[in-house]
Amino acid sequence: MTESIAPPTAKTETRTTRDLAKVAVSGWLGTAMEFMDFQLYSLAAAIVFNKIFFPDVSPVVGLIAAMATYGVGYVARLVGAVYFGRMGDRIGRKKVLFITIALMGASTTLIGVLPTYAMVGIWAPILLVALRLIQGFGAGAEIAGATVMLAEYAPARRRGLISSLVCLGTNSGTLAASALWAILVAVLSEDQLLTWGWRLPFLASFLLMIFAVWIRRSLKESPVFEQREDVVDGVALAKRDLAAEAGTASNEAGQAKHTTQSTSTIEAALHQRKGKSFLIALGLRFGQAGNSGLIQTFLIGYLATVLLMNKSVGTTAIMIGSIIGFATIPLIGLLGDRFGRRPLYIILSALTALFAIPMMMMVTSGNPTLVTIAVVAGLNLGVLSLFSMESVTMAEFFGARTRFTQLALAKEIGGILATAIGPILAATLTAVTGHWWPLAAMLIGYSLITLVAATVGPEVRGRDMVRLEDAA
Repeated sequence: MTESIAPPTAKTETRTTRDLAKVAVSGWLGTAMEFMDFQLYSLAAAIVFNKIFFPDVSPVVGLIAAMATYGVGYVARLVGAVYFGRMGDRIGRKKVLFITIALMGASTTLIGVLPTYAMVGIWAPILLVALRLIQGFGAGAEIAGATVMLAEYAPARRRGLISSLVCLGTNSGTLAASALWAILVAVLSEDQLLTWGWRLPFLASFLLMIFAVWIRRSLKESPVFEQREDVVDGVALAKRDLAAEAGTASNEAGQAKHTTQSTSTIEAALHQRKGKSFLIALGLRFGQAGNSGLIQTFLIGYLATVLLMNKSVGTTAIMIGSIIGFATIPLIGLLGDRFGRRPLYIILSALTALFAIPMMMMVTSGNPTLVTIAVVAGLNLGVLSLFSMESVTMAEFFGARTRFTQLALAKEIGGILATAIGPILAATLTAVTGHWWPLAAMLIGYSLITLVAATVGPEVRGRDMVRLEDAA
């Protein structure tokens, strides 16, 4: 097929539906790998890492230490977001996506061959932290890059639905990791799991990396990047050069209409006040990121360590929720295209806040069926649905000149403040109070932050992605 995805200009060749399909598959694979890597680690941290890498402490302290190591990766993600985000805005999205997938895949595979504490003592957790840092450095721009690339390829009227495919990648990664761990805990004895079984999921991620790298070698650059007025010969002009060019062009006599429009566009981006769109996007990120850390990471360990339920209950619930998410995610994307981003955000965050206390009452009932229903509903309502909206809304919030950097930073700062710190704080508060109410309070707090951000933010459905300035 040769349907045009982006209107051709002198600076870009026409993109076809086949090019869009390649970008969709590439984004799906990359984000699937990122979330598979992190979900593999989060489940391992909750189930076995406290015994393998932190064996000389109490179970509760070991869980806190394992979660802290999980959080270390988010510090590196922030550095990666800045480094690769700037690179992606300056020289293009395609090159960055190739580098990030290789970094993530290599570090995850190496986790699978790490020596344990029993083998090398304190060097075991040190090496684990080092690989988490490398993994996080690459992952800091992976999902942001995939989100930007797919949103910039997608036709405006279907941008929400198509951008949600990035979330299907995250859902696929979560499902694959949860399924692998569910099989391992079901068929292996605890001794087998602790000695060699835990290594298998990390080693298996190598195959996914090879396929993703192969796909990304043949991608075309984002049409939006090539159409940007500030890009010359494939490289974005520095701010001082951009200002000089705008000033020179505006003073030239007999300018063409297109040149005048270009100068106006550049000047609008140069003189725009920065920060408001970023703060709103950060608020939108809090609900999804915070809820994800609590439901997909901490709650699994809480079920096994504190409530002493069978390890398979939590992993099975996440797996079922991820399967249902294959319908939830595109449906929310479609509804966002139909009714707008803002109304969906308000409804979803409000419902999540209202569901927090009933969910925790079901979780602490001790009934495996009620626990499964609670986790599945919480995952789809408070995590996957918000993620579907986030993938398109945050891309539309930012101007093309700094979209990659700002989107990556909003995701990673939100990740550090909510996803990384959240499980550690939850583990500490539940250990101190001996009760589940801190979890419910944190879920409500995260969701209300997103509700406020959605209320004060503008509607951005269908925004022109080539514009250099932010939406707010």
